[in-house]
Amino acid sequence: MEQNCMAIYHCCAQVISASKGRSAVNAAAYRSGTILRSDYYGETFDYTRKGGVIYSEIMLCENAPKAYGERATLWNTVIFHVKCIKFFQI
Repeated sequence: MEQNCMAIYHCCAQVISASKGRSAVNAAAYRSGTILRSDYYGETFDYTRKGGVIYSEIMLCENAPKAYGERATLWNTVIFHVKCIKFFQI
């Protein structure tokens, strides 16, 4: 008997609001279970002992800078470009 299996896609997005003291770099480290340093806040976020992360990937379009494939570079660049706005949300 042949079984047909199908993966079910799930996506959940949340707003990371700096005005509420949240950090996109911290959130990225937590969700990926990695260690990331925030250039803007001068803090290191270490979630390497966090369990439950089965897979984590950064998908870039063809014309995106290859350096953005590295998580810390990607999120620190995002913060750099929006930090001039007093109450930014990512």
